[in-house]
Amino acid sequence: MLQQVMTAPGKIEFREIPTPEPQPGEALIKIMKIGVCGSDIHVYHGEHPFTSYPVTQGHEVSGLVEKLGEGVTTLTVGQKVTIQPQVVCGECYPCRHGKYNLCESLKVMGFQTTGVASEYFAVDAKKVTPLPEDMSLDEGAMIEPLAVAVHAVRRAGDVTGQDICVLGAGPIGILVAQAAKGMGARRVMVTDVSSLRLDKAKECGADFCVNTKEKDFGEALTECFGPDKADVIYDCAGNNITMGQAIAHARKGSTIILVAVFAGQASVDLAVLNDHELDLNTSMMYRTEDYAAAIELVNQGKVSLAPLISKHFAFKDYLEAYKFIDENRESTMKVIINVQAT
Repeated sequence: MLQQVMTAPGKIEFREIPTPEPQPGEALIKIMKIGVCGSDIHVYHGEHPFTSYPVTQGHEVSGLVEKLGEGVTTLTVGQKVTIQPQVVCGECYPCRHGKYNLCESLKVMGFQTTGVASEYFAVDAKKVTPLPEDMSLDEGAMIEPLAVAVHAVRRAGDVTGQDICVLGAGPIGILVAQAAKGMGARRVMVTDVSSLRLDKAKECGADFCVNTKEKDFGEALTECFGPDKADVIYDCAGNNITMGQAIAHARKGSTIILVAVFAGQASVDLAVLNDHELDLNTSMMYRTEDYAAAIELVNQGKVSLAPLISKHFAFKDYLEAYKFIDENRESTMKVIINVQAT
């Protein structure tokens, strides 16, 4: 079988290796679709601080169960599935208390351990999540980023009836906006400096879309939500400008949640954060219940994934996919790799 290997930043090889046999407790998955995310792009550019080379990428995935190892009774051959890419110790304090997304020795497939970018992938069956039969394989490959969004929304507790602001109209920002609406938020406002991306957010159901190059963020908050502003602000851009906007203009006593990987060292106004008694929280990946909720949101028609898919590439054109993303940063949302030849 073919396996993708990034040997150095910007360099990809395809190696012919034996198809693995599933061991007891494992499932062999025929990999169908792989999504390319922002973290993958950091690896491509040599800018991911926790990844070394060579590395086989891929963590947003859908596939079909090809074969089951001894003792696996929760899956069936031919079933549509996705894979949770976290590799955890199961023994540290977070793991023992159900917060394995915060495992002290967390490894993620495609970054610190082998990813799914191969024609077949053998994996612990406990990491395999079945998908509904009527869900497309493209949608299945996007359950992972949607689970990121679901977990982020849940970090604020129950958002039913709340007004939500999302900073950043990239794929995760738009998924957070959709997840919040799907989980009961009253109104959602999305900001960005790209009109193209804001148009996509509007297409995906955002109530208000604000270009902060053209409109003051503080004024926009009040115009959209009234004097009470937003109940929760999610920073899905992760830079000093967006976090500065959130802290400066959040309603006193409200909540800010950092979802994005922050770009560099933060420089934020802690005096205002303290004086306004703002809750600054964070969100890290997801857990099994977030995957289940993500699948349910798509099943119920509350989240639309298809509008976020910008382009497909063949498996052997992985490098071309990265070049396309670099050349079309503003307009590209999600690129999907078709692993199996049609």
